[in-house]
Amino acid sequence: MMSNYDKLCEKWRQEFLQMDVEDLMKKLSELKIENDCLVLWHFGRKLGVRLEDGEIFPLKDTRPVENGTKMNIYNLFYYAKETAFFRNQWVPFRNVRGAGPFTPAFEAHVLQPFAQTFSGKTEILRAAAEKLGGEPVRQGDAGYILKAFDCIPMQFLFWDGDEEFPAQSNILFDYSVTDYIHVESTVSLAVQGVTSLIEAADVERKGHMFTLE
Repeated sequence: MMSNYDKLCEKWRQEFLQMDVEDLMKKLSELKIENDCLVLWHFGRKLGVRLEDGEIFPLKDTRPVENGTKMNIYNLFYYAKETAFFRNQWVPFRNVRGAGPFTPAFEAHVLQPFAQTFSGKTEILRAAAEKLGGEPVRQGDAGYILKAFDCIPMQFLFWDGDEEFPAQSNILFDYSVTDYIHVESTVSLAVQGVTSLIEAADVERKGHMFTLE
């Protein structure tokens, strides 16, 4: 039995097969063709999209590609505008265009689990971010830019807790993000980024976080 999410991914796979690959590569210069596949990187993971059937698969590991990751890629292909460009204008999720209604859920099910998971583990978080190719920034006790895609960098910021205050986190997007992908996909990008950090750190996730399935 296919889940509703499986069916949605299948719909978008079929949508991809109708897209013009040359146009996609003009919009997204990070895309390369290798062995009849479009190749791109997603949070440090090399993935391929077969031109023949639109299937998305890993190129450097054997872990299955989650539905959420597939949707991120298909939505990037569909929503990216030819006029999109990086603005270097970093904003929290609540200031992403159209994200306002989703902010409470984002804070409860992305930011809080991120902070809770790495509470007391600042050095472990730094090591995980560097393992994923993160670029350090000066904000927070641990702050790194990770690339959801080359065209969508994100800042993952963490402040450890103490006896008075619990650990806190934030995720910043460039204001251009919704020129590349649908606003609802920014949530799954954040989930994938935090999940990638947790997996790289090999720690147990804490709190109730949105899933990618």
